[in-house]
Amino acid sequence: MNDAVILKILLEFFSLSKNLLILFFLISLLVSFLEPYIPFEKLEKWMTTENLLIGNFAGALLGFITPFCSCSTIPLLVTMINRKIPFQIVMTYLFSSPLLDPWILGLMYYIYGLKITIVYALVTFVFSMVIGYVLDKLGFARYVKNVVVDGVNLETDSKRRKNIILNIKVSFKETFLLMKSVVVYILIGAFIGAIIKEAVPTTLLTSLGDYNQWIIIPIAAIIGVPLYIRLSTMLPLTNALLAGGFPLSPMMALLIGGAGASLPEVIMLKSIFQNKLVFAFVASVFLMATFSGYLFLIMNFK
Repeated sequence: MNDAVILKILLEFFSLSKNLLILFFLISLLVSFLEPYIPFEKLEKWMTTENLLIGNFAGALLGFITPFCSCSTIPLLVTMINRKIPFQIVMTYLFSSPLLDPWILGLMYYIYGLKITIVYALVTFVFSMVIGYVLDKLGFARYVKNVVVDGVNLETDSKRRKNIILNIKVSFKETFLLMKSVVVYILIGAFIGAIIKEAVPTTLLTSLGDYNQWIIIPIAAIIGVPLYIRLSTMLPLTNALLAGGFPLSPMMALLIGGAGASLPEVIMLKSIFQNKLVFAFVASVFLMATFSGYLFLIMNFK
């Protein structure tokens, strides 16, 4: 590895670290500020309805209306855990949030057309619900760590709703506490992500397009998971790969694997989840990405 590559890695690390820390701080602060005004009691009743399909649908829908990337889902994820939202709903939200939002679907429609966009939306929406349900039934809820922030209670919420200055102060306090617990994980993830981005040859992906797609799809999903990909920035770049002969099916596996999980996010999740749940999360994203790629291949999208 020469000096030029090392310099690029360091520059990417500082850029990615800055962006992640600022994004995480601002979203955490916003979530904390809005928290007292969110009717979590009503939301929880809706999510804990006896009809599991409706409850899980609510979690996927929450992911759809929160346009976050994989790393910035964490603040609201912590809030949901603190608020005792059912585990399967929390996990469904975790999977759906970075993969679905109106902006992403609009951009995908512009690039790929209506049919591909509809199939993508249905697959990621339904698969997020299925994964949340399965992980809950397998008992993975016991692998969630205690990440409760001090002061999260109904009495405090009532005071914060009536006093905006108090709400701002509490929001900053909770945000700094949360930042303190994850900043090391963010920096580690950003450094590894920078190495992957700058040290892995860009010709690797295009060269894979020459092989059997049934073999390439899971490989593309594996490659995607460590990358830090925001679909809103990655989608326009896929045209270059598609023009270079890279097939659509493994491209979808790459996108879903990269947007559904990223190395920085996985490292941050280790501060919230025990290792078994972190592994189950990564394996689930891989399965979602691989299944989606095979579905696009079977449906013979061009």
